[in-house]
Amino acid sequence: MRRYRFGRIAALIALGYLAAVTVLGAFALTTGRGDLLWNVVTRDSGMSWFPGLGEDTISVSWGLAVVLILIGALQAWALWQVLRGRAGGEPAPRGGAVGLLRLALYLGVGNGLIGIASAPLVLAWEIHWFWSVTGIVSGLVQLAIVGLFFLVLRDTVSRGPRLFSLVVGTVAGVSSIGQEITGAFDLYSVARIFALADGYGYVWLAWSVSILAAQARDPRWSAATVRTGVIAQVLSVLQPNGVVSFGGGFPEIFRVYALLGAVSVFGLVWDARTAHELANPLPPPVPRQAPARPAARRWPLPAVAIVLPLIPAAVNLAHGRYLWIGPRGVVEETVRLNGGSGNALTWLVLDVFVGVGGPALLILAAVLRRTRRVVRFAALTLTIAAAVGFVSALTATRVSGEFGDFFYEGTQIYPEGLFSQGEDGELFFGISPSWYSAALLASALLLLSLYPAAPARRVRHHVLPAGLATLVALGFVPVADQARGPVTAAEDCDPRETWSRSRERERPELTRDQRFVCSLRQADLIKFAAATPDAVILAHARRLCGVYTRNDPQEVARLQATEGLKRDALTHPLAEICPSARAAVEAAAASQDREMREWQADAQRMCDSSPRHRPLVEPATAIRMKEPQWTDYGVVETYEPTEDGGDPFEDDSLDQAGADGLVAALPGHLMIRTHSDYRLCVTVETYSRRPPVETKGWDQVVEVGYESPTGEIVLRDDMSGTKFPDLSLDGRAGHYRIRVHYDWFRWQGPHEGGQRLLIMAFPGKGDKPITYRKPPRR
Repeated sequence: MRRYRFGRIAALIALGYLAAVTVLGAFALTTGRGDLLWNVVTRDSGMSWFPGLGEDTISVSWGLAVVLILIGALQAWALWQVLRGRAGGEPAPRGGAVGLLRLALYLGVGNGLIGIASAPLVLAWEIHWFWSVTGIVSGLVQLAIVGLFFLVLRDTVSRGPRLFSLVVGTVAGVSSIGQEITGAFDLYSVARIFALADGYGYVWLAWSVSILAAQARDPRWSAATVRTGVIAQVLSVLQPNGVVSFGGGFPEIFRVYALLGAVSVFGLVWDARTAHELANPLPPPVPRQAPARPAARRWPLPAVAIVLPLIPAAVNLAHGRYLWIGPRGVVEETVRLNGGSGNALTWLVLDVFVGVGGPALLILAAVLRRTRRVVRFAALTLTIAAAVGFVSALTATRVSGEFGDFFYEGTQIYPEGLFSQGEDGELFFGISPSWYSAALLASALLLLSLYPAAPARRVRHHVLPAGLATLVALGFVPVADQARGPVTAAEDCDPRETWSRSRERERPELTRDQRFVCSLRQADLIKFAAATPDAVILAHARRLCGVYTRNDPQEVARLQATEGLKRDALTHPLAEICPSARAAVEAAAASQDREMREWQADAQRMCDSSPRHRPLVEPATAIRMKEPQWTDYGVVETYEPTEDGGDPFEDDSLDQAGADGLVAALPGHLMIRTHSDYRLCVTVETYSRRPPVETKGWDQVVEVGYESPTGEIVLRDDMSGTKFPDLSLDGRAGHYRIRVHYDWFRWQGPHEGGQRLLIMAFPGKGDKPITYRKPPRR
């Protein structure tokens, strides 16, 4: 193991940080509170810049906690790489330019660490100008690094590439400083000019690529340092340079950007390793050999590899389309909505390049050159493009033009003619990107099989990574009985709201199996993960149906012991697909209906057998309600609006009726109390004059005064749907006397007893209640 100048100190710091992250991760996994872990690992990662997002909106699940612990381990590795210093041994000669470049690189690393460590204080104290200062310092240091690299590389790189690096690096550095200064003074129009000069970061990317290419040919730097620089540049491209507003909440795309920011430590590692290795002992000279080139192959197969990407392009061009993906899929949407105009324009260029068959040029170059690097680069590029195409095809949704011209959010980069409506009402953006992906992947496999690496290059240390990669890939491959299939999500089970004006088409009706899956999920009797396929749920339900149908005591007991399910509890959940369970449910429903019909018939016989009231004087109206009535909570009442606009729910009428009371009245509010557990046999009579008092045969008789503001006295119970006839005299408003007769009687039947209610209403003044018969003591 190699020794480094500050290796022990760096190891202690890195291990200390890793231990702290591990402790916070264990705390988050055991308590579910991971805010501190999030803040330490991501350093807020700029999330406070997004509107509407506070710390209390960040929830850390156990899966995210594991990811944060792994990122913390990566950051600990970065600390080790940055702080360990050069390798032990006799240092290389330090010329003036080399020493200054090392100093500038270390200053860049220190400035970056200061910016990371000070982020919480800057956000807490709201001294955002500090970032402008560090940004200006970083730009000045980068300008120095650009110039010093031009001098240091003069022995290994020709003058032309070094001049290119010097020019683009200077432009990028000046643009970065200009943006920081103009942004500090709110000169956004001038800052945009500097951003255009930098090409939205692509000029700086060109400088970085040129330096990495020079490092790859310089013996002073190792391949690991070059690979670290490549990873740093890839992550910088993935970071957004513009974010659209999504409203409140914490969108998942922001969480992804925060994690990308936490992972972006490779730039600091590249700076540190570049400085370290400038002072490392020089390796022994290795004779430079020309790159090995496999023999040229006969043209049928290489020609097929070249022509394959042209086939879907030709089909698209025949339909007047020249885009590979267009406005569809999650990859394109993410770039367009969150990548800024610069990345969106770059995406459009790549979209057109692949759409017209541009990858065929890359394949042709690989066939002509046939070097290991060119073939591997071409195959890797084609594979990545195929993956992007497959993801876009799987996440694309059909778009109809029935709501007018199609509008897409974000940077408007596509021509209007692309959104013309077809004969079927659907917008046609071109053939599926999966056809491109299949062609690109086939071409990549052909290249690797036609021009394999020489046997000498197949070193032993490649075996372990390849084996681990294979095992990881197999871990994500579903087994036969767990194959992925359609998943009916929770939102698919809820009916669509009719008031929604969404441009999406109406969801299709759920199938029988989908309805069963929804009922099983909503019953929550059996716990299924949200991503469990419908086929898995149906297979499990059919197995339970077999257990239910056989009704074997041992099998039922084993089911309860292993899964905590009782057979009776499965009856209703399985009725949709299990015939025996459905038969049991139908039998129970038929029995319940039969009991209900018998109950209603008994109540009808009870009221029919109750004595009819024979008025002593001729009433204006007399109605004996044919069907038995019932109340939900033992009260029937009427509400009429009054001049003072009083609230009938707050006039204490129920309290006035009292525990033994029968009726209470206030202007516009009349209430009669009954027993909610027994059916009512009701007779309603209205008189034009005061009728004689009758108390014989009644348990309780009470008369109250009632003022009707509208002339509509309709007693009702809205909860049960009970509604009595109108008590008013031909719709006459004014003062009435309401006499209520109540009798509870026994009955030889399921009801065991019932209630008779006779209500008399007649015009009369006076609000004083009169009790003609009090209820008997029971």
